[in-house]
Amino acid sequence: MASQTSDQSSSSANPQSPMDTNLSGFTMRQIEPKEAVALRRSLLAWYSSQGRDLPWRRTRDPYAIWISEIMLQQTQVKTVIPYYERWLNKFPTVQDLAAANQQTVLKLWEGLGYYARARNLHVAAQQVVAEFGGVFPREFEGAIALKGIGRTTAGGILSAAFNQPAAILDGNVKRVLARLVALPIPPNKALNQLWILSEQVLDPQHPRDFNQAFMDLGATLCTRHNPACLLCPWQAHCAAYNQNAASEFPMTDAKKPIPHKHIGVAVITDAQGRILIDRRKQEGLLGGLWEFPGGKIEPDETVEDCVKREIIEELGIEIEVGSRLITIDHAYTHFKVTLNVFNCAHLSGEPQPLESDEVKWVTLDEIDQYPFPKANSQIIEALKQQAKEAE
Repeated sequence: MASQTSDQSSSSANPQSPMDTNLSGFTMRQIEPKEAVALRRSLLAWYSSQGRDLPWRRTRDPYAIWISEIMLQQTQVKTVIPYYERWLNKFPTVQDLAAANQQTVLKLWEGLGYYARARNLHVAAQQVVAEFGGVFPREFEGAIALKGIGRTTAGGILSAAFNQPAAILDGNVKRVLARLVALPIPPNKALNQLWILSEQVLDPQHPRDFNQAFMDLGATLCTRHNPACLLCPWQAHCAAYNQNAASEFPMTDAKKPIPHKHIGVAVITDAQGRILIDRRKQEGLLGGLWEFPGGKIEPDETVEDCVKREIIEELGIEIEVGSRLITIDHAYTHFKVTLNVFNCAHLSGEPQPLESDEVKWVTLDEIDQYPFPKANSQIIEALKQQAKEAE
């Protein structure tokens, strides 16, 4: 079960910064060395008084910094902090992570989303131990060769841990740079040019503080909506602000409609009251997590018929579909789902993992030991409430 607008072109050349790059018919402003020095000085001065005090900034341990970089992908700081602290308490070293069972890793990540990050971290930790003697590589080529680490993550780790002059280009930095030069197309269509800009403004003497300041600028002042331009240390240099158009940048592509999938889900119990769960295949969305079986409702198919069909196809067993337990609406990045969850009874057949890696009968008391997707956790709570009411 499968459970970051305008296309108007504009020239943003600054008379004091005449170096330009032609970009698919557009002219994009570049940063001269003298201006880069001014940008670095003003940003670092701002950061020294306004920078955020975050737990991963109090360490130079590349492993701890690496964990924070991965967790912060697609996730807000306030959400990450408790996960980060629990993670380092459980896996204080890369060796501890490498030796852990994947299910333990996924359980600790449970609720943070984008679970491929956790699976990749686990594999990369094993790479560090096997290929680098348990020491995080200091060279860019070694860092980027690790599973789940791209150019921005490698730059973030190497600059923060080793003060290496490695540029970054996360979502916050893209937004700041797009406004700085009034980028006339969406950032993801100008990545090479934005990487050049990020390298041009990077302070080679203080890359650790500069990159942290760069991210803080985007996260706290140069926000997607209602940017605090009057407080920004780069206000005088910002082409979007000088055009009185900060809110129009960065430009975005027209959004496509978000698909909405309707899913039938079975909570199957046997004669002993145990519940049947299955573990998703490693590849794809939510890989390696456990779930309650089910699947997409076909056109002109009732939810009950969907549940019966999916259980035969996924597990090879016959069930009786009973009462509706709960209905859950949940949103992922690129689609939405409605989970129609039914209490079901096992009638016949031995469950087989026909479309999963593993199946297991568990008691309600045991179920919290297994890592589930966030939406499935609501099903578990509904089951506990149902059991309580039945007492």
